[in-house]
Amino acid sequence: MSGTIKVITATDLKTNLGKYIDYVIEDHEVIVTKNGKKAVRLTPYITEIERYFTVKENAKDYLYGGKKVSYEEFMEIYEKSELRMEYINGEIFLLTSPDTFHQGISGNLYTHLRAYLQDKKCKVFYAPFDVHFYKQEFETPDVMQPDLLIACDLEANVNEKGRYMGTPSLCIEIISKNTRSKDMVDKLNTYMLSGVREFWIVDPGKRSVLVYGFKDFEIDEYTAYKIGDTLNSYFFEGLEIAADGIFEV
Repeated sequence: MSGTIKVITATDLKTNLGKYIDYVIEDHEVIVTKNGKKAVRLTPYITEIERYFTVKENAKDYLYGGKKVSYEEFMEIYEKSELRMEYINGEIFLLTSPDTFHQGISGNLYTHLRAYLQDKKCKVFYAPFDVHFYKQEFETPDVMQPDLLIACDLEANVNEKGRYMGTPSLCIEIISKNTRSKDMVDKLNTYMLSGVREFWIVDPGKRSVLVYGFKDFEIDEYTAYKIGDTLNSYFFEGLEIAADGIFEV
């Protein structure tokens, strides 16, 4: 708490309610006593996600890693928040708004993938689109929003709320300086262990794409593509995209 704490009586609160509400809004606390005992504490309102990060900053064990919030707690926070967020290895990550180049690349990829999937049962989706990834031998899923994904198991994996609860065949992440480590390490590991068959890491800065193919929850193949190359899908037969076309924005 950054402000000060004022102790008042219940009678004082009744008489000067507006005054003390304004005092609390200015980031202070008010403790109300009744019959000489502390009865009520008035504090500024904060959202569930603000409360989570406040606790996280003050938690000593956070400095040493480890699980900070349960899946159930994350879902409670998520349902009450309008912020975009992901849940990876027990930790919440807030997602920032992408820049125009990122969005241009995403649009190019979506156009190519949708054309390829025409008349096929698989569908392409783009963020924000939550997916619950259940990693092999882990009870708690990661909840992430791939920049793009292809889902081929929609028929049996959309719940009563209209949410997709299956495992995508392909996930694509368009990385930035802030997300490079998370995308290339944490997300790669999650996708591989949850049964995703293919993962593309698109690097706008280097104008390159890494394509990982997974088999039996391990990396089976990986190929790097750059400008001038033609990207070939590991899992989807006949899916080819010129790298130049991905980055033409």
